[in-house]
Amino acid sequence: MTGLDSRTPVAVVGTGTMGQGIAQVALIAGHPVLLHDAIPGRSASAAEQLTGRLDRLVEKGRLSGEARTAALARLTPVAGLEELAGCGLVVEAVLEQLDVKQDLLRSLESVVGDDCLLATNTSSLSVTAIAGALERPGRCVGLHFFNPAPLLPLVEVVSGFATDESAATRAYDTAKDWGKTPVRCADTPGFIVNRVARPFYAEALRVYEEQAADPATIDAVLRECGGFRMGPFELTDLIGQDVNEAVTRSVWEAFYQDPKFTPSLAQRRLVESGRLGRKSGHGWFDHHAQERPEPRTEPAAPAVGSVVVSGHLGPAEPLVGLLAEAGVDVSRVDAGGGRPSIGLPGGGRLVLADGHGAVQHAEGEVVRFDLSFDYGAATRIAVAADASASPRTVEEAVGLFQALGKQVSLIDDVPGLIVARTVAMLVDVAAEAVARGVASEDDVDTAMRLGVNYPVALLDWARTTGHGHLVRTLRALHEHYPTGRYAPGRGLVRRARAEKDEVVKDEVVA
Repeated sequence: MTGLDSRTPVAVVGTGTMGQGIAQVALIAGHPVLLHDAIPGRSASAAEQLTGRLDRLVEKGRLSGEARTAALARLTPVAGLEELAGCGLVVEAVLEQLDVKQDLLRSLESVVGDDCLLATNTSSLSVTAIAGALERPGRCVGLHFFNPAPLLPLVEVVSGFATDESAATRAYDTAKDWGKTPVRCADTPGFIVNRVARPFYAEALRVYEEQAADPATIDAVLRECGGFRMGPFELTDLIGQDVNEAVTRSVWEAFYQDPKFTPSLAQRRLVESGRLGRKSGHGWFDHHAQERPEPRTEPAAPAVGSVVVSGHLGPAEPLVGLLAEAGVDVSRVDAGGGRPSIGLPGGGRLVLADGHGAVQHAEGEVVRFDLSFDYGAATRIAVAADASASPRTVEEAVGLFQALGKQVSLIDDVPGLIVARTVAMLVDVAAEAVARGVASEDDVDTAMRLGVNYPVALLDWARTTGHGHLVRTLRALHEHYPTGRYAPGRGLVRRARAEKDEVVKDEVVA
């Protein structure tokens, strides 16, 4: 291990919420910690607040009184940067402005020793640009903690263009010694989490902008069908609409306005109106209201006694067993070159969402249903009906899923529905990050599980769903929206080809 010895002093510059959190992590790990802030009195105030933090840990039984006393004995607020001369690591958590961070690190470089690591906790700026102001940029590395730093395990260790491998390794091992789960990544807009997570918000906003469903319904479908802990609308209200929109815009601009990361006009209008979420009392939802809006849920429909399954349902194949367990008589026939489907008694068909809109296919009465990682655990499903689908077909589709214990949200026909398009885009961006050397597959999956609490590793989800199915979903979306936003990247296409997916193999790579 090449992590810092716990006796080595660590400094944190910037004593806001994140700075205090990082200082607490280093203190608990046994380091002497120095606190500095450019505003007079802030360092001493932060030390008092850290005392309160440790006191609460003792009250909750998470820290012994002896450990608290020892930690506080190692904590020193300082007034001047020159007092940081003996530190082995300085982490800056100051204002998220490039010139501010560059000026600070230049000043630190003239104070600390040659073997001192200089780390930036930036979440949106280029580590390469921050380090570019230094005479020795090789010792500058990104240490991106997630808020609250003492609780969340993930730390992105970001190597700038000039970062020495030894510096990145030392930072990684130090974070690991501190009890964190570090992941390594190259200096790229959004790093791992803020880059890969963009479609989770963007696709929900696109569905909303097309008036296919309201925020409460979209959130419910992504939670109860997709398995995500929170829906994107409630999550952005928690994060702050201004913060979330600023990150999206930053990533989009850093990628030279790549359409995959295009910000939402609807979210921009929300920010302009001052509806920033919980902190302002109103965002997508009114946080002063006693109750939240209910998701659209269909009333009870008659049960369906029998279905005919044509072909293999791919990612939705587990539904066959679930239907049989629910007492539905299931018979199977060959698809005969047609699309796999579940035939309903009235002649309509249920088809898994694949990026096409129901109205795009003259295949009789079609109702599309959304993707789920686990159809057994899902408690809600979204469906969209072809314009020609009769009320009976829609009722039978609803009744069939209700027989499986699912609530059903009938949304307007939109390509890819909700979960299917979201997962396809998330996986595409994740696969492209791996293909471009941003991070390893394991680090991408770890970052997304720990950083945003996704229900399963994205690239594992891709293997379960089938890379070929995701490529076809994106290509269908690309046909409907020919802007480049949905054109599948080479990383995902290569994975589909490795599965020997014949349809993908024969198609032209986007």
